[in-house]
Amino acid sequence: MKSREKAIHILENIKKVIIGKDEVLEKVLVCLLARGHLLIQDVPGVGKTTMVKALARSIDLDYSRIQFTPDLMPSDITGITLYNKTEEKFIFRKGPIFNQIILADEINRTSPKTQSSLLQAMEEGEVSVENTTYVLKKPFMVLATQNPMEYQGTFPLPEAQLDRFLIQVSLGYPSQKDEQEIIKNHKESKTLDHITPVANEEDILVMQSEVDNINVHDDVLKYIVEIVSTSRKHKEIHLGASPRVSIDLYRGAKAYAYIKGRNYVIPDDVKSLVPYVLSHRIILSAEARIEGRKTEKIIDDVLKRTYVPVVKPIEN
Repeated sequence: MKSREKAIHILENIKKVIIGKDEVLEKVLVCLLARGHLLIQDVPGVGKTTMVKALARSIDLDYSRIQFTPDLMPSDITGITLYNKTEEKFIFRKGPIFNQIILADEINRTSPKTQSSLLQAMEEGEVSVENTTYVLKKPFMVLATQNPMEYQGTFPLPEAQLDRFLIQVSLGYPSQKDEQEIIKNHKESKTLDHITPVANEEDILVMQSEVDNINVHDDVLKYIVEIVSTSRKHKEIHLGASPRVSIDLYRGAKAYAYIKGRNYVIPDDVKSLVPYVLSHRIILSAEARIEGRKTEKIIDDVLKRTYVPVVKPIEN
């Protein structure tokens, strides 16, 4: 897999500006290679936007940033039809969604109505405006940032919207050592002038195609389904994972195996992704919330209750 080397170069590029968060950055790359969308939930100032910009610079794709505000309208995202007096006809002016890497910055600062304007693009790779459907250019990826709900001026993302994000990550605060390094590199990280493209559109499409060809043993597939099924029966979970979660775990595990240099998925690939794929797509029971139970602990319990198969390695 020669393209895998370019995938690793993308990862190394982002690590130049986001220090000490290798595991999280790995999941960002998994999301891209699995044709998914990424939700980044964190407090302000920890590097969410910088990470997305570094990714966009590394892969040389069309990029746009949409700043979500309370007065943002759906047409500000999808585009608007205007009358051209010179040509005496209506012309559709495309919105920022007609790019390949979309930064939906602070997505939960706008209304659910505007948030939902992303649904069709994220699910089908298309945008419908006034009875006309436009196909978006591939690869296409939405990376949305949001602040925790405790912050003022935020709106909760609808369940249907959350379910479109393959992975949710959180950068969190850096260690003291990493923070010192961040301060030293502050000027470079601000401009990102040192980040140059290491892959292009064709490279990404090839990588995604190679990920599709990664082998998944039937026992691993069964393991994925049993994890999702267990989440639906867990007494502390009110709303379990949807079938889309099973599909996303399947796709994500393939991408993770690809990054690790294997042409087959092992149960640990699935297990490492479960917290990132499930955390934003399950709803705890009222009792669990009252008792202050953490989603991470309950997901860990789901994994402990699920039998882990033993899969023999497949030769490359």
